[in-house]
Amino acid sequence: MNARDRDDEGRARNARPRDGLGRPLPYGAQGVERQPEGVVRSPGETVAQAQRLLDAGMPFHAHEVFEDAWKSGPGAEAPLWRALAQLAVGLTHAARGNAVGGARLLRRGALALAGLDGAGYAAAPGAADGAGAAPGTPYGMDLVGLVRWARELAERVEAGAVVDAAAEAPRLTGGPGPA
Repeated sequence: MNARDRDDEGRARNARPRDGLGRPLPYGAQGVERQPEGVVRSPGETVAQAQRLLDAGMPFHAHEVFEDAWKSGPGAEAPLWRALAQLAVGLTHAARGNAVGGARLLRRGALALAGLDGAGYAAAPGAADGAGAAPGTPYGMDLVGLVRWARELAERVEAGAVVDAAAEAPRLTGGPGPA
């Protein structure tokens, strides 16, 4: 009999606890709560939940939230959510000390975001009209600022910067950081 960890449907799943950066810990160790997979959220809920996780220094878990949006949302929005997941994983690798992987994923996500203009996405909550987001601001996110953040962080990571995931967390909406 195979003793691998399995979910309720019999699929292989690693049940080991994880740290805030998603690294597996020994069985029995105290880890952080994992993000449930396959959760369908509204875009606003996705952005808010991912921001909370980024602010907490948990970019690996934020990537899971973006991945859910990418896989469960409209196909036309998949490039947006996939690019954001790449930024979160890039920050994860950088914080783990993997400069090559971190910089590569940060740049890949930045390149993908730079190719999006926000057209066809909903406006930010509370926006005056529902005609769509302003260019570069789908769901209130500051894509231009995120591209700049990712490129700058990639350069610093390649130069040997030590990355604290919470301190380096981007502001998805371009607003002020956590208090």
